[in-house]
Amino acid sequence: MQAHTAAVSAPSLAARRVLAAALGAALVAIAAQIAIPLPGTPVPLTLQPLAVLLVGGWLGARLGAGSLFFYLALGAAGLPVFTPYGLPGIARLLGPTGGYLLAYPVAAFAVGALAADDARWGRLTIAVCTGLVLIHLGGLAQLLILTGSATGALRLGTLPFLIGDLVKVAIAVLLLQPTVSSLRARL
Repeated sequence: MQAHTAAVSAPSLAARRVLAAALGAALVAIAAQIAIPLPGTPVPLTLQPLAVLLVGGWLGARLGAGSLFFYLALGAAGLPVFTPYGLPGIARLLGPTGGYLLAYPVAAFAVGALAADDARWGRLTIAVCTGLVLIHLGGLAQLLILTGSATGALRLGTLPFLIGDLVKVAIAVLLLQPTVSSLRARL
């Protein structure tokens, strides 16, 4: 009887994981629509990094990264999941915000791996901060390629976002702390 239960639950688990990955991509897509252009930088202020950190923490390393790869595929195919500012489709990945976008799966993986199934404040804070640093490193790398200046890339892609990012870290830890263990147990 246990073999039958395991066979029945395997498709159910797979369906839950596919649904979770799709919902993670949807969360990031919705967060992308909340965007404010900042003067002097081609990178808008969005809630995407917060959503990426949450997806990685809630879904875990592999499933969180998979969800973000799915999100990137949707955007590259031309669906309106990226912020409303900038070129559509795959051209977005080659422009000034492409480095941030391409770093999203890496950041989600890192948050998921570092947080593990542990809901302690310190561990979650380290995981979320690491994920945010990885997102910024991806963005800085792309801006460095486009501008040819490390100082210019830093001025355009990181400095205007420091205060907002500290708030995102606090919100992510507060949202992940009570839920990370229970959500991962279901996936």
